[in-house]
Amino acid sequence: MGEKHSVRFEPVGIEIEVDSDQTILRAAAEQGVALMHGCKEGQCASCKSFVLEGEDIELDSYSTFALPDFEREEGSTLLCRAHAYEDLVIELLNYDEEMIASGLPLRQGTVEVVANEPVTHDMRHLVVRLLEPEEIKYFPGQYMDFQVPGHHATRSFSMANTPNREGLFEFVIKVYPGGLFSGHLAEKLQMGDRLSVEGPFGAFRLRESTSADLLFIGGGAGLAPLLALLRSMAERGIERTVTFYYGARTRGDLCFGEELTRLQEELPGLTYVPALSEPSGDDGWEGETGLITDVVARRETGLGGVDAYVCGPPPMVEAAIATLTRLGRSEDHIFYDKFTTTGEPEGED
Repeated sequence: MGEKHSVRFEPVGIEIEVDSDQTILRAAAEQGVALMHGCKEGQCASCKSFVLEGEDIELDSYSTFALPDFEREEGSTLLCRAHAYEDLVIELLNYDEEMIASGLPLRQGTVEVVANEPVTHDMRHLVVRLLEPEEIKYFPGQYMDFQVPGHHATRSFSMANTPNREGLFEFVIKVYPGGLFSGHLAEKLQMGDRLSVEGPFGAFRLRESTSADLLFIGGGAGLAPLLALLRSMAERGIERTVTFYYGARTRGDLCFGEELTRLQEELPGLTYVPALSEPSGDDGWEGETGLITDVVARRETGLGGVDAYVCGPPPMVEAAIATLTRLGRSEDHIFYDKFTTTGEPEGED
């Protein structure tokens, strides 16, 4: 263990104790303080903050796209990579008081594989059951870390389901060629196999302090947390207007279509709009075509009063944010989860 120091977060006035061996974000998560974050690897910039007091901070490796050198020199830092070697006061640039107040502490556990089925040519539906501890609490939209069997590395995947008494967790996972975890998932993982997990992580949660209309944009495995939000709304009878745009290449890349159709019956305010960017002649497709962000731009006009939730690969997320801002939605009402690339040469999330 390293030396312990206090870190106070402003303007929320929360103070935690941080061991120098752990990142500030990790220490906060262990103490149930839910700070904004995404990838935990210094790539997405969701946890970028400003150091008001204190200078003795060291950062693990990170992307200069997330934290350019000039910003670091001016006092900015990434909480997911920052280690405190003295007492600090940090200004949170991106935070949600409702989320911070309802944070859940991290828990480690063991799960058993219940099902592992392909839902497209390159995505798997993984279902696991928690063996220990008795419960890992989470909010729909959050994610869990899996330890890669036989390695120290972990991979992060969003839960597609809502919390339940059976201790089941569902995931929609994209399979990458040579993927450290997804390769194991596609070729070796069997029913009954056990995996080590930790969670919950992530700030991709439905903000319920507002009744604003909702707009969801997803691509690839970004379906998982958005499906969790829709399932949760249906279970709790939340009657908000929501339009869900989901982009895929071909008809064979769409999945969970029957359930999404059923959810439109359970949620009268839901409109599901799938779009294909590369439909083939055999698809018989009569729906929307083109990049999903172009479809949104064609179908939507003013989005000034909408809360938007975006999940998928970073290029899609960046394009969606640009589209939404052009359509009148300020970035403080755009909530996103970038499924960033992890490791070499693979990416998983």
